[in-house]
Parts: sequence; structure tokens; C-alpha cells
Amino acid sequence: MQLSGSYTFDAPAAKVWAALTDPKSLSKCIPGCQSMEATGDNQYKATVTFSLGPINGRYNATISMSEMNPNQSFRLSINASGPMGFADGHADIKLEETGGKTQVTVNADSQVGGAAARVGQRLMGTVAKTTMDRFFSCVQGQVK
Repeated sequence: MQLSGSYTFDAPAAKVWAALTDPKSLSKCIPGCQSMEATGDNQYKATVTFSLGPINGRYNATISMSEMNPNQSFRLSINASGPMGFADGHADIKLEETGGKTQVTVNADSQVGGAAARVGQRLMGTVAKTTMDRFFSCVQGQVK
């Protein structure tokens, strides 16, 4: 599934970059994140609770940041598995500052499998977009 979005921050790119790459900010803003701990440079292990209609569960996830070009772009990758299935994906995140404001553009691609995908396939796109919007809305609050 492919997904894209664009978000405007009323802050310079350096401040937005700091929020988007800070593990504390990420753990606060990833919907359903129960815990997150560093396992290496820009790599984390997390526990996330996720619900999709009647399907819900706790998922173990690995989160990593790569292809980092400070204050400009990076790739955020997530691999998660739980009793109801798995999700693997990445998001290419680009920051562009103009006049003290920063435009963040996201292009994501993911695959979901297992019971969650079978039951919630029709809802998946809507839920994914809503989750992404919630995440970036939270990060916008962290930047203020």
C-alpha cells in the first residue's frame, strides 16, 4: 500500500528535524506506542498496541532511520509483528524550509499480512492515513 502526505510546521527545518528524529518525540507520537528503547545508532525496539475494527493486539516493532541528510531528508523504516499479523514499511521524509516554515513531505510504502490484513483490507488505507495524520499532528505539537 502506498501513502503520501504533506504537513506544514511553523518552525525552521532544524527544529522539525530534531523532533522527527528524537526517540522521545517518536515514542510520544507513534499512536499506540507502549515502549521504545534504543538498540543501536538510529535503531529502536518498540511495543505498539494497534486496533483495526474488531482486531487489536500488541505488536513488537523495530524502527530504524537511515539515509539521513540532516535537516533535509531521511528514511523511517518499521517492521512489526504480532498475533494478528505483520506490517513492514518505510517512509521517505523530506523537509523543505521556506520563510521560517518547514514543509514535510512523506511518501510511504507498506505491506501488511495475516488476519489484520484479511479482515481490515478495505479499511487499511483510511486507517493508515489517519494514523499518519495523528503522528504528524503530535510532532507539530512537540515542535511548538
